[in-house]
This record gives sequence, C-alpha cells and structure tokens, in this order.
Amino acid sequence: MSAPQRPPAQRRHRRYFALMGVCITLFVLAWGVVRLWSVPAAVAMCVVAMVIPPFAAITGNRREPGERWWDESGDPESDRWWRELDDHGHGRR
Repeated sequence: MSAPQRPPAQRRHRRYFALMGVCITLFVLAWGVVRLWSVPAAVAMCVVAMVIPPFAAITGNRREPGERWWDESGDPESDRWWRELDDHGHGRR
C-alpha cells in the first residue's frame, strides 16, 4: 500500500522549506560550532549556504506536469479558450 499523493503545491512548499532549513542549519553550525576548529571550513559552509536560496526559490516555484495555476486568468471565457487549445494540442512545440 502506498502513501497518498500530496498536492503539488504542498510538495513544492516542503522542498522549499527543506532547502531553506539546510541553509539556516549550515549558517548556524558554521559560526556557532565549526569556526571554533576551522574558520576556512566555516566560510566554506557559508558559501554553500549562500548558494542554496536561489535554488530553493527555483524549486519552490517550478511547476509540475499537469499543474495550471500559473495560467488561470480568472476570466472564464479566456480560460475556456486556452483549455480548448490545450485539448487540441495547439500551442505546444
């Protein structure tokens, strides 16, 4: 028996918060613990932590197959028109 699938937005949020948690953990450990033994290692940890937030933002905002949250305009006629195009395979390269 497999676990129930989470909604895509919840999966994105979990990935984002996991990456940001790693980022904060690296900063705290680098300057709270590691610097006592090796300042270059602490600086290296901070450099790694500095690179994580952009990737967390990209991961948190990347859509998954089948998601349409980014192109729902709120205009029923426009949404109907785009769904009709999608159903006929137009608009894809």
